[in-house]
Amino acid sequence: MANKQKKKRSKRYQGVDAKVQTPQIMRVSAEERSWFKEWWLRYGQLAKVVAGIVGVVLVVIILVIGIVGMFQR
Repeated sequence: MANKQKKKRSKRYQGVDAKVQTPQIMRVSAEERSWFKEWWLRYGQLAKVVAGIVGVVLVVIILVIGIVGMFQR
């Protein structure tokens, strides 16, 4: 008779000296960036806010000039 194969263990060991957690793999990739791309990544959010404020101020100035021009002869 052939020997019966031993069943492989599929349950993790949970004893006192077991590993707390499996090691994590961190994959990192490098990217060649231009000076503008680097600047945009650093200050892009601030630039968007400033551009929005400048846009609103320009619209208000144009509206005021238009209203004043309507009342002048």
